[in-house]
Amino acid sequence: QAIASTLLRWANSAYYGLKYPITTIHQAITYLGENTVRSLVLTASLNTYMNRPLPGYYLDRGELWKHSVGVAMVSRLIMKKHGEVNLVIEEAYTAGLLADIGKMAFEIVLRDVILNDEALQQMPFHKLESNYFGVNHAELGAEMARRWEFPEGLLLAITYHHAPSECKVNSLLPSTVHLADALVTMLGIGIGRDGLQYSIDPFVFPKLGIPEEKLDGLLEEILPLASQIPELMKA
Repeated sequence: QAIASTLLRWANSAYYGLKYPITTIHQAITYLGENTVRSLVLTASLNTYMNRPLPGYYLDRGELWKHSVGVAMVSRLIMKKHGEVNLVIEEAYTAGLLADIGKMAFEIVLRDVILNDEALQQMPFHKLESNYFGVNHAELGAEMARRWEFPEGLLLAITYHHAPSECKVNSLLPSTVHLADALVTMLGIGIGRDGLQYSIDPFVFPKLGIPEEKLDGLLEEILPLASQIPELMKA
């Protein structure tokens, strides 16, 4: 019942902009398509797990969840602009939604780690994680996803969402999620102590066919999406 209620609320949101109200799951599938509805069911199902505080990252309840949903929405937008088919577009949404799952486990070991301001300002947080523990939240999240038998595309996106140029497989997903993650961070959505240093890998611009000088325009384009997240997050 909770998942059905969330699905219908999302389907009727301004984000999808349907002309007529959706009152049944059958209507949602008819108007939105099976792949989109599958993405929404996944989103509703993950709410219980990801909508919690992460003290290791200085994130209050709901902050990681808002960030993840934002990255998912922007990943879908970027992939759609790239002209991909609906199945690939929804895969990008899923990849954005799950990119930071490693934080849910990693934050536990971070709770007792005190980092001074100088350390935080010198390098991206995922590199600090690697320096302290030999692994970062992206790599840990990918290992979790591997054990859950996620498809390769999602594994690549989770593993390389902070360093897409290091991915040796020809996939758009790592670059898509990386850029979406950076844009959502720029908007201040779900930033903890890991969001102070986040530079965009220049690799993503030619990879996605998005000129770097168009970045400000893309940022303005996603502002309406960002404004809808609080409404979508309501119980």
